[in-house]
Amino acid sequence: MNKRTGALVGGAAAALVAAAVVLPHANASAERPRPPRTFSSESAARVAASLKADLGADRTAGWYLDTAKRQLVMNVLSADDARRVEAEGAVAKVVRNSASELLAATRALSDHAAIPGTAWSVDPRTNQVAVLADRTVTGAKLAALTTAVEKLGGGIASVKRSPGEFRRYDGGGGQGPGGAGGAAASPLGGSAIFGGGARCSLGFNVTVQGAPAFLTAGHCGKGSPTWSADQEGGQPLGTVTDARFPESDFALVAYDDPGARPESAVDLQDGSTQQITRAAEAAVGTRVQRSGSTTGLSDGTVTGLNATVNYGNGDIVNGLIQTDVCAEPGDSGGPMFSGDAAVGLTSGGSGDCTQGGETFFQPVTKALEATGAQIGAGDGGGEG
Repeated sequence: MNKRTGALVGGAAAALVAAAVVLPHANASAERPRPPRTFSSESAARVAASLKADLGADRTAGWYLDTAKRQLVMNVLSADDARRVEAEGAVAKVVRNSASELLAATRALSDHAAIPGTAWSVDPRTNQVAVLADRTVTGAKLAALTTAVEKLGGGIASVKRSPGEFRRYDGGGGQGPGGAGGAAASPLGGSAIFGGGARCSLGFNVTVQGAPAFLTAGHCGKGSPTWSADQEGGQPLGTVTDARFPESDFALVAYDDPGARPESAVDLQDGSTQQITRAAEAAVGTRVQRSGSTTGLSDGTVTGLNATVNYGNGDIVNGLIQTDVCAEPGDSGGPMFSGDAAVGLTSGGSGDCTQGGETFFQPVTKALEATGAQIGAGDGGGEG
């Protein structure tokens, strides 16, 4: 072999070796998922909804927002679907229980464990139904609840104790230290409202076919047909036109003055306000705030969705948002919000703002859909 032939053969061999080294790395680079994106609550909700629509409800099992890392975590049932999720910059978590299985478990609990003092919600972080039993659930009632959960099998649900007692958060008379109630012409979310000897809190100002109204808790609306800004009734506000409780927990109150233009805002109880321009669905992991006429402003995190709570006496409410935000009697109906977005109306829970506890909220989006209302009350504050 002459020198020219040897050089050609050597060059070809070197090229093959280089290709053998480079190509695997090139393929690995193409298959490697890109690093997770950072998400806001709004962008996470959009991407999660898109992924759920693309994959189908039977191939996903909820999602949550990792607020510390600002990452969207999507539960899926297969490695193939995990790659689809990762391609959108989200974190994929392959889990055992599908969304339909979790929903079936909540229905089974409703059928076989309708015990006063209990609550349950879907927690996508654990891929389980989280069941709570308050301090009144003891003896035979606790045994029946435990048996019902065990019959579900497969580790799909777990029981924990709540040290408090589940109750609605409407209160007796009295102004409450959290708010002054506001002038009748311009009450804000979180302001005290009075009716039938009880005190609740205004949720969000809305419009219904251009007419001003506000949302509050359904159990408040069921308790009195009219509401005022003072305990004596000298500053009338409005009349209840729709109240849903139990099963749901929201009420629509039409302002008596059709020319009222209350601001679409929440009282932050420190002399400042938060404008509310839209409504948003809750997501587990989202940081939220609540304003109420008893305890003022509190904050916390959404911990569960599609919650059911049994307050006793047949008062069972479904489809609620579970949080670790505190509240106390008189805070019922008050607004839960995240930035400029209306999220929920205070229903009830356990504990207080000294020791903490769980609080449940009626989703605002469901109340708006049912009543035909829109966020805002004639001030241009936005349409939900």
